[in-house]
Amino acid sequence: MNKLSSQELMDIEHRYGAHNYHPLEVVIAKAEGIWVEDPEGKRYIDMLSAYSAVNQGHRHPAIIKALKDQADILTLTSRAFFNDRWPIFAKKLSELTGKEMILPMNTGAEAVETAIKTMRKWGYLVKKVDADKAEIIVFSDNFHGRTTTIVSFSTDPLAKDNYGPFTPGFKIIPYNDLKAVEKAVNNNTVGIMVEPIQGEAGVVVPDDGYLKGLSAIAGKNNILLAVDEIQTGFCRTGKLFAYQHEDIDPDIIIMGKALGGGVFPVSAVAANQDVLGVFKPGSHGSTFGGNPLGCAVAMASIDVLLDEKLAERAAEMGSYFMSQLKDLQKKTTKIKLVRGKGLLIGVVLHESAGKARQYTTALKAKGLLCKETHDWIIRFAPPLVITKADIDAAMEKIREVLG
Repeated sequence: MNKLSSQELMDIEHRYGAHNYHPLEVVIAKAEGIWVEDPEGKRYIDMLSAYSAVNQGHRHPAIIKALKDQADILTLTSRAFFNDRWPIFAKKLSELTGKEMILPMNTGAEAVETAIKTMRKWGYLVKKVDADKAEIIVFSDNFHGRTTTIVSFSTDPLAKDNYGPFTPGFKIIPYNDLKAVEKAVNNNTVGIMVEPIQGEAGVVVPDDGYLKGLSAIAGKNNILLAVDEIQTGFCRTGKLFAYQHEDIDPDIIIMGKALGGGVFPVSAVAANQDVLGVFKPGSHGSTFGGNPLGCAVAMASIDVLLDEKLAERAAEMGSYFMSQLKDLQKKTTKIKLVRGKGLLIGVVLHESAGKARQYTTALKAKGLLCKETHDWIIRFAPPLVITKADIDAAMEKIREVLG
């Protein structure tokens, strides 16, 4: 079979694939570490990491070995039976998060749905909220996934339009506003669900003390605090989890993306027995959740993050990268703001500079792959194995395009 060109592949996708994405016009056919390659052999630095699912770098040898070794033994049992990988993974993730119980799923959206069901069920069984009255506080410009229930509390028209009728039970308030949270709490409030940093909104970092404030409000009012660490977790922001920057202890930790090491969808919710203990056999589940292949991959993914000290690396490289971008900001009229934590960085453009898509397209042409979010923001989130030399090479291209 003849190897197809990038253009041929894009044409085929356009013809046969639903048009629910607007990708940059580049085809990735091969990857390793921070590098990806198109069918013609052109190499690019990956500055998106599959939305932080590839924190460990593309095809990390230890993760690929775990995948291959497990694939030769056992891949799927369903939860109708015990298997020999899920208990070990549950113990490992429990010890890592400091929570007593783990509920495994596959995708981030499934983990968010699990957290929603957990908070509601806890509200009825433990807090004794009246039937079907439970409310969860969420925040404007959130992104928690794409299911019908999750888009019910989105404030992004693109994610929400024409999908109604919507699921009730969510109170949307402004992000980074503790007074609004206090005002929103009532007797039916069972949970607060928050992104420690809003990634899809454009890497919006809340004020210092915001998460601590949410934790205090939750504790005072007998409300569960759930942190969505799907994009911010697993070392991306310079800590294992982003909530650890404020030294809080959330009731529920929602995980996904990098838990699967960029090779397999694995997600999970962690909480203590008094919270996740509300589930009884048959009340929630997933055929693939806790599958042996995913568990083997996730355990290897965690080992790589810890063994290679990728949280410390993200803190160091992120500080270096951000300082370079802020230096550039002083020398150009195009950049309005540089913000982020660790290696999750948003560059906000002045509207007078034009839309971000033209710049991500220009960077692609120079061998650097990143993606715009909304019209005026470019997100940089490379694999955490990136080096200073790699950042220097990337900055040369960024200066050429944004300077």
